Amino acid sequence: MADAADALSARSKVQAFLEAACSGDLEALRKFGSALDEEGKGAAAVAAGVRDANRRTALHFAAREGQTEVCRFLVEQLRLPVDPKDDDGETPLIHAARQGRLETVEYLLGRGADPSVASNMGATALHHAAGIGHIEIMKILLGKGVDVESESESGTPLVWAAGHGQLDAVKLLLEHNAKPDTETADGITSLLSAVAASSLPCLEVLIQAGANPNVTAGGATPLHIAADSGNLEMIKCLLQAGGDPNTSDDDGFKPIEVAALRDNLEVVEHLLPLTSPIPGVSNWTVDGIVKYASSKMEEEKAQENESASLQRRQPVEVSPEAKKRSLEAKSRGDDAFRRKDFLVAVDAYTQKPLLVAGRAR
Repeated sequence: MADAADALSARSKVQAFLEAACSGDLEALRKFGSALDEEGKGAAAVAAGVRDANRRTALHFAAREGQTEVCRFLVEQLRLPVDPKDDDGETPLIHAARQGRLETVEYLLGRGADPSVASNMGATALHHAAGIGHIEIMKILLGKGVDVESESESGTPLVWAAGHGQLDAVKLLLEHNAKPDTETADGITSLLSAVAASSLPCLEVLIQAGANPNVTAGGATPLHIAADSGNLEMIKCLLQAGGDPNTSDDDGFKPIEVAALRDNLEVVEHLLPLTSPIPGVSNWTVDGIVKYASSKMEEEKAQENESASLQRRQPVEVSPEAKKRSLEAKSRGDDAFRRKDFLVAVDAYTQKPLLVAGRAR
């Protein structure tokens, strides 16, 4: 019972210590640091050893909250390392950049923090600064020589910027020779990310930079994505750039059919004269396309249901490699959803080998 009480007391002291780092309360930080130093090892040893369940140090928390004076105290007085990694492989600098803490970023870099360190997912401080569109932090990191083409599992900094509609960040990265057609492992480019984010300004800039309007990911082209969302202005932009309205996705649907399934009739009307007639469509009108696409989808549903029924009757053995691929795809999808890169997420989930893929309805 005493051991449990001691453990609870120590946990409370650790929590209080880390909360003091978050709030910038140096007095409380010193107080709880002393309370934790039961073996007389000194404040520096205590601060170095205190981590939360994800192995984040007080420096991680202070950097995340922009508590530069706490960072200064921990690094200069307690001599904490400036680049400790948590369980995600993230350093205090990454935490600070993700939250747009300019002063803290400048301080950590001035104390020797490595701007090129990447997390376990491959994301650097530049990825996060690009994702939130913090131009000043981006300029500092680029000035430190961070690779503009550094690859995370969710893409380059340009993919992150475009996927969050950060126009100025996209422009800055292109000025530093970022390649617009660099693909993620799932085939996502910055242009696809811009379309998924419904960012027409980013799309226009990327097209001017030479981005491919006919790139595919998961079988879908940018026109399919724009047709799905009903974004007519994006569709016009893509068509003007050479987007092909006659490309079919993995389910055999052209962009006009995707628009019809979503009842995006204005898009269907615009694509109608630009799309080659589809065999089986006797009434080549907006109403005819909508009716045909709905019938085609119903047939696909019936086939999927029949296939699922057969699979339920037959035991399926899943190989360890398939399980591994499934978990990796889910991890990419989860990360993408957290960043609100929905196209990346959908693409990752549809690649999971343990799932029956199908068009979202």
